[in-house]
Order: sequence, then C-alpha cells, then structure tokens
Amino acid sequence: MKGMTLNLLKLTFILCLVPFFAQADNEIQEITLDNGMRVIVKEDHRSPVVVSMVWYRAGSLDEVNGKTGVAHVLEHMMFKGTKKTKPGEYSEIIAAAGGRENAFTGADYTAYFQRLEKSKLPVSMNMESDRMQNLVITEAEFKKEIKVVMEERRWRTDDKPKAQVNELFNSLIFRVHPYGRPIVGWMNDLENMTYDDAIEWYQMWYSPSNAIMVVAGDVDTKKVFSEAIKYFAKIPAYQVAKRKPQVEPEQNGPRRAVLKAPSKLPYIQMGYPAPTLGKDGIKNNREAFALEVLVGILSGTSSARLNQNLVRKTSRALSVGASYSMLSRGGQSTFEMYATPSKGISVVDLERDLKIELKKIVDNGVTDTELNRVITSVIAGEVYQKDSVFGAAMQIGQLETMGYSHKIVDDYIGNIKNVTSTDIQEVIKKYFHEDALTIVTLDPQPLDKNKKLKGKPHAH
Repeated sequence: MKGMTLNLLKLTFILCLVPFFAQADNEIQEITLDNGMRVIVKEDHRSPVVVSMVWYRAGSLDEVNGKTGVAHVLEHMMFKGTKKTKPGEYSEIIAAAGGRENAFTGADYTAYFQRLEKSKLPVSMNMESDRMQNLVITEAEFKKEIKVVMEERRWRTDDKPKAQVNELFNSLIFRVHPYGRPIVGWMNDLENMTYDDAIEWYQMWYSPSNAIMVVAGDVDTKKVFSEAIKYFAKIPAYQVAKRKPQVEPEQNGPRRAVLKAPSKLPYIQMGYPAPTLGKDGIKNNREAFALEVLVGILSGTSSARLNQNLVRKTSRALSVGASYSMLSRGGQSTFEMYATPSKGISVVDLERDLKIELKKIVDNGVTDTELNRVITSVIAGEVYQKDSVFGAAMQIGQLETMGYSHKIVDDYIGNIKNVTSTDIQEVIKKYFHEDALTIVTLDPQPLDKNKKLKGKPHAH
C-alpha cells in the first residue's frame, strides 16, 4: 500500500461502506494539541495490539494541473529519510519493534499507519513526529523514487484496460472538479515532476494543524494523550492554504467515449453525478441513504438484481456491479454501474439492459424482502467490523479527515432502515436521466502475446 492509491468514489457494494459506520462500543476520546493537531483514541482491550495512524487532509483533491500525483509521490518520499534517519531506516525500525507499517494516498487524504504490540506505541509516535518536521528530500532519492511511481502507474493503469476505462470515465464525468484527475497522476506530470515539487507539497500541507492522529487498541487513553503531547505538541504549526470551493457544473447532455485497448472482452462503465452526505448532520440526507441502499439492491450478492437478471437468468453479462460513495471531502460523488457482456451481446445491448433494470425499480419499486436483505447485510458487516482494531482506526480517520464526525455512525443503521421503496424510486427519477449520463465502453483490440507489460508492482 505504500504507493497504493485509494479512491473512495470507487467502492463497489454497501458492505464495503459498512466499515465507515461500524463502531465497537468503547468510548472514543479526543484532545487537540496547542499546535492544532487532533489526537483521537479508541480503547479496545481484546488483544495486546495497537494501531496508530496519522492522517493528513491532503490528497489529489488539493493538487493543481501540471503537478498531478504529487500527493502520492510525497507519500513515497516520507520513507526516504529525515535529519535523523537514513532512507529506508523508518521501515527497519518499525520491523525491529515487531510491527508493520505502510501508507496510502486517496483523493481526500494521505495516511500513514503502524500495527504494533501495545508497548511499542512510543516507537511509532517518535518516528511519525520526526518525519512530520524533519523530512529530507534529496534530488538523488527523488529521481530514484519517481521512477518507481511511474512504474506503479504503468502497472495499475496503463497495463489494465478496465483501469484505463475508469480513468477516462472520471475525466469525463468530472470536467472541472479535481476528482477527474487520477490519484497516481498523469504520466506527463510525473515525467516532469521535480523534487522541489515534493518539497513544496510537504511544506504546504504537512503541518500538525492539518493532521489527525488516531490510535486504537489495547491502550490507556490518558497515557496516549501524554505520549502525543510529548512527541507532537512542540512541532511548530503553520497556516495551510485555504481551499476554495470546487463544484462541478451541472451536466447538460450525455457524455460518451470509446477506449480502444488490447483486451479479450469488451466492457462498459456508466454513471451519473450523485449527492453526498452532508457534513452538518445526517438527519436530512435521505437521498444519500436511498442511493446507499440502491447499491445493495442492485449489486454485491448472488441475489442482487443485476446479478440475478443479467448474469444468472439471462446470461447477458459475465459480470456486473454497481458502486456509490456517500462520503466525500470534495462534496461530489457518482453512482456507477459496470459490466462485461457475454459472447454475442454488445455493449449497446448491455447499456440498454442496465437502464431497463433501473426503470423496473422506477415503475414497480423494490420489495420488502430486498430492503430487509440490505439491512441484514449492513448489520452483519457491523458485527464483522467490530472484530477489527485496524478497521476502527480507519473509519475514524476517514470520517474525520473528510470533515464528518465519527459520531454519525450512531444513526447509520437507523437511517438505512428508514429508506423506503418510494425514496429509491424518487432518487432514480431525480438523478438518473439521460442528460446526466456518462458512459465509456472498451473496444477490445487484438492481444499481442509477445508484448511485455509496461509496469510492475511496487514492492514494499
């Protein structure tokens, strides 16, 4: 995951969203240090482990044209040494303490984490506080690491037709909003990036006042707060840049594109702009919860509508799915459907099939059985999530970094239960119309068996 990019707009089923909202019962406590850094602690004493995470409110959402991918590049450079450590020494120290560490970059944030035996938490805090204030970015290390990032882009996107479709889809549906840019960056920007760009990003966003530390596990909250004060409170804060509102203009006509790439099978990805959960509470966000339930109605299990009607019964698709994320720091989201047609079925046929499935819901609604199935899945996911200390830290960090309160989890299941068939029908009619449609299809080209892949995965 160091070098792994996460995009919260691409979650594929309601169970994937449950971790955001499934909290164990233990109380969550928080302090804010004098420099503005927030520290949030969730005790869980079932096993002697601790997860420590530092989240920065800085992701591809904050980048500018010409420097796309710099948030992800800086994530790589955070492991390349400080005034006190050599390149790679950070990982060695955590490993010597019996822990595991990694990082990930998303559209809305960048996060760094460690899993350790509980007594080793100070090791993690010491290392994170060091690189928060003492990172050293040399031109030599940058030149080596930018090549790694370019290889990662080739492996994740350039070698994968579906990933290319998704990248093109995002750039079409978000013509103005920065969510249209790839988190890993455009290749031309990576080729022209300098170590000064990485230094600029670090100096612009990595202030303690722009960071949240989340600690979950077998810890004493007061001791964690004391350690956080010891290691982080003296780090000078500075004013980070103010974000200007970025709103995607209303789409006034369908947008279509065809991607030609070597592939065995065609593919289709289609979607519509969709509202997100408001950050001022969740009592009046009925539309977001209706879309949330609709994903579960359509996709994710063998009994969901798309799988039942297009794969199992009619064999018109080999695979099919839907996705929606109700959470977003940038205030924008999409509702998407995607499918691989069966032999003899064109992408045009499959587009029509997907639209028919939506029309069936508009005309006839959904059944109580379907609604109950989604609710059962949500509750099951909550039970599963309570077993994960890492998941608890993840959900708190994601919510808080995106501008939500972790307390919204308290009403999540209740709001899901309140969604009605009428709510779902109304949200489809309001948002899923032809003038708001964006669709990208993959036109498969012959495969060259002798052609080597362009990229390779980044090995931590």
